[in-house]
Amino acid sequence: MARRTGGADLPLHGGRVPAWLGQRMTRLGAVMAEAIVIHYGRDELLRRLAHPFWFQSFGAVMGMDWHSSGVTTSVVGALKRGLAPLSSELGIHVCGGRGAQSRKTPAELGLIGERIGIDAEPLTKASRLVAKIDSAAVQDGFDLYLHGFFVTDDGNWTVVQQGMNGDNRTARRYHWLSEGLESFVDDPHAAIDGEAQGRIVNLADCRAKSSRDVQLDLLRTVSPDRIAAEAIALERPSVEKTPDAQPMLPHLVMPAHHEVRRQDVVERRLQGAIAAAAERGPQDFPDLLLTPGVGARTVRALALVAEVVHGAPCRFSDPARFSFAHGGKDRHPFPVPTRVYDETIGVLRSAVGRSKLGLDDRLDALKRLDAEARRLERVATGPSVEAVIAEERARSYDYGGRSTFGWEPAAPASTERASR
Repeated sequence: MARRTGGADLPLHGGRVPAWLGQRMTRLGAVMAEAIVIHYGRDELLRRLAHPFWFQSFGAVMGMDWHSSGVTTSVVGALKRGLAPLSSELGIHVCGGRGAQSRKTPAELGLIGERIGIDAEPLTKASRLVAKIDSAAVQDGFDLYLHGFFVTDDGNWTVVQQGMNGDNRTARRYHWLSEGLESFVDDPHAAIDGEAQGRIVNLADCRAKSSRDVQLDLLRTVSPDRIAAEAIALERPSVEKTPDAQPMLPHLVMPAHHEVRRQDVVERRLQGAIAAAAERGPQDFPDLLLTPGVGARTVRALALVAEVVHGAPCRFSDPARFSFAHGGKDRHPFPVPTRVYDETIGVLRSAVGRSKLGLDDRLDALKRLDAEARRLERVATGPSVEAVIAEERARSYDYGGRSTFGWEPAAPASTERASR
């Protein structure tokens, strides 16, 4: 049976993803999804999307703000755009989105059902039920504003939806997975992301079955006036019986600070990725390294991308680490290195294309890169998180650094930037 697996506090961030980044996120998200489907199958992609730690890391490696609520909107949007042209080939479809787009989910599911020949009615019912449960049955102070529905040709699905609490300036993300789902009202969530804010009303908890039954019985047998009187009595101060402790769940806390600090990253893992890029890069990506500077830097980004494709769930406890692949749009931990980003997309696209022709050398090379990073993290030393950030910012101009503040300027001794 699906169940809650953890939570996270996501600070609310305003603004929009700039077009130059959104377009790259669309291409990178799609090709990474293709690689996962080729290696592990489309049901595994659904499982990954239902894992809150992996989802946050996926958004971070794509250059989105590593800790903010905007990761949810941008990742769902990027995958909806990027996977649409591939839906017939991969058998994966993305519906819904933010605001008005979320309300189009039933109609979109109906069109998909007609196109691929599956019954859309159960899918539409599931979409409405999960939205209703997370907005009404789970009363935790967060108002839903995003609903993303991922479905395969086999009728398996994952839902990612998010609510906001304007008073606390936080967001909560809810994950659902159809695999193993036996009931919509007895612990159905794959996970709920959001800050623990005390006791909540959760009628979707299996322990609330008696409460649900009593509520239905009251509506059938007791007058509304009697129910109102009892509710008022319950609000009066009384000596409370200590409830049974609710089991603690793993909790991913996304801090309020925007910059990436050492404590946000498992440093040995970052050092292992850097060491693996230096060791495996010359063997597996010799042609890429012919590009001075940028090529070697791209192998480092590929090491982090490879982990998102191949890594085990326990590897995603520090989503901030994955922002060291392609930076962040607000210059944290450093500006997005657009040249590196484009090379990463190019290498992955080539690898996926060759795999479709039966040539798995490049995809296998990425898997070896990930394995080498895990091996070397036990022995690799330096550089520190601060040193990596300082180096990236110093070389940002050379890498085509860009953020919401514009292009990064050349160092004083550098020549003027060529027009783009």
